[in-house]
Amino acid sequence: MFRKMMAGFVALLWSTMLFAAVDANKAAQAELGTIKGIGPAISARIVEARKTAPFKDWEDFIQRVKGVGEATATQFSAGGLTVNGTSYKAAAPAAGNASAKGNAAKDTAAPAARPTTPQPAAPAKEPAAKPAAATKAGSAS
Repeated sequence: MFRKMMAGFVALLWSTMLFAAVDANKAAQAELGTIKGIGPAISARIVEARKTAPFKDWEDFIQRVKGVGEATATQFSAGGLTVNGTSYKAAAPAAGNASAKGNAAKDTAAPAARPTTPQPAAPAKEPAAKPAAATKAGSAS
């Protein structure tokens, strides 16, 4: 009975360690490699980039670690990577985009009319020159 309880405790401990957050400023290269998508090359870049200074936030992380963009940062964060204890939240889209605001209502305004420029009038076609008809007078001479 005791063995089963200990085995359960160890399994619980391991599972919590697997899903524990890994901070980019504190984790060793091997720990960074436990995050899905982070291989030896990216973990080495992270360790190298933080040698100059710790990452201030996710934007600083994205700027300083080559090969990491918003999509990759989202993936790393979902896998458990944090920067200063915070997970990544993508920047809000531009304010001018109605659908990006989460607004379910569609824009009912009519689309802007396409500016039209007057087309130059096509030159009038001249009738094609008719071949000279063979005249009886020219052949009779």
